[in-house]
Formats: sequence, C-alpha cells, structure tokens
Amino acid sequence: MPAKAAEEELLSCCGSRRWARRMAGAHPFGSESELLASADRFWNELSVEDWLEAFAAHPKIGERATGQAAQEQSGTRGASSEVIEELARANHDYEKRFGHIFIVCATGRSGEEMLDLCRRRLHNDPRKELATSSTLPAASPPAASRCPSKSGRKMEAGRSSTGELPTPTAARRC
Repeated sequence: MPAKAAEEELLSCCGSRRWARRMAGAHPFGSESELLASADRFWNELSVEDWLEAFAAHPKIGERATGQAAQEQSGTRGASSEVIEELARANHDYEKRFGHIFIVCATGRSGEEMLDLCRRRLHNDPRKELATSSTLPAASPPAASRCPSKSGRKMEAGRSSTGELPTPTAARRC
C-alpha cells in the first residue's frame, strides 16, 4: 500500500496527522508486537498540539457517533434524555476549562458513569488532565492490532488477512 493511502487509512482511527504519517512511513510491520511498539513510540513522541489534533477527531461523548465510536459509546444509547443533556453541559464545561474535548474509554460504561467521570475530572489541574487524556486508550493508538482494515478484516501479525494496513481505531483498547 502506498504511504499516502496508508496514512489516510490510519487517520480514520487516530486523528493525529503526524502519528499517521510516521506509522505509514514505518509500515509494513513484521509482527503485531512491532506494530504496537511503533504505535506507542510514535504516540509518545508527539507534541501537545498533535495530541489535541487527535482528540479533536473524536466525537463528543453523548453526541451521535458512527463506526467504531458508536460501538464504544453504546452505553449512552440507553441513557435518559436528562443524562444526555447533562453530558452535553459537562462536555461544554470540560472543553471550556481544558481547551479540548473530554476523552474517556467509553467501552462498557453507561452514560451515567461517563457523566460522573467527566464531572470528577473537571476538578483536575489542566496539566494533569492533559496527561490523563493523552494516556487513555481512547486517545492513543497502542492497540492497532485490534483495528480492522477498511475492508473490515482484522489484522493478523501486522497485516490484515487481505494484506491491507490495519487502521488502529483500535487505538481504543479499554
């Protein structure tokens, strides 16, 4: 796969252009462990601006999401309209305080749990909160191996069964 096509594929799961460009330039990976090590290393070498770019690519908790994000945020589907409204307010307050959207590993959490986490994290120091957000599986791409390629096939040993580069939407292992 040409590097530009690989970069586009990778951007579908981690919104940092620098991370996607570095991953695309490093592929193909010889093994899953090599893929994961590269994903972690490149993520940890990013600037704050790159992390913020990745955060901005995520849908806000409680808003309509599609694809992988819809699966991850499925806990909000059963939430009451009051909880959804409160999530919207908490998201707004969070973004106003920290300058980026609220990032949380949503998989398996109810809307109420995510609302509680958002409210609790609103009291964090901004530096602590950036560090918390940047190390959450929802934000960083270490689980690239669980990411399907655009064809929907899972990656095996660094490549999908069709030879496509995997898309680390997996970045979201929880």
